[in-house]
Amino acid sequence: MERAKKEELVTSLSAIFGGENSLLVVTRPTGLTVAEVSDLRRQMRQAGCGFTVTKNRLARLALKGTKFESVSDLFKGPTAVAYSRDPVAAARIAVKYADGNQKLAVIGGALEAKVLDAKEVTSLAKLPSLDELRAKIVGMIATPATRIAGVLQAPAGQLARLMSAHAKASGENKAA
Repeated sequence: MERAKKEELVTSLSAIFGGENSLLVVTRPTGLTVAEVSDLRRQMRQAGCGFTVTKNRLARLALKGTKFESVSDLFKGPTAVAYSRDPVAAARIAVKYADGNQKLAVIGGALEAKVLDAKEVTSLAKLPSLDELRAKIVGMIATPATRIAGVLQAPAGQLARLMSAHAKASGENKAA
């Protein structure tokens, strides 16, 4: 690889490692075909994540001075990184893909500056995503309001039914 291309690769990896991404998952893609890597990249893109096959020496250079610098020991053998701003999304897709394809293994990662081993990445993948958590919180906030509205409407509804029944009874008495 030419020196200029190496510098370009280090620069692009530095942008990934030093940017706004909060999660980095280090994987070992042993024997993945181009079609399989393309499929995994497509899945990652759809979830707002990224997936890049790396050169270890260049990746370690790019990691220097970033919040993910502590994972540089994981870059041995064939490696690729999945990354995302969402603290769960990249882990979820990487773990799901690794479960269905034995050619990809999750070997660790980092959540911000905390180093994660493979089991911790798998546990992280099982958590709900940020969007799912937001939806749950909105649902929890909206539910009491719905219940309050129902409670407030119940006496008015009961009163209306009582008056309706009384009106019908009065109408029957006048008819008789």
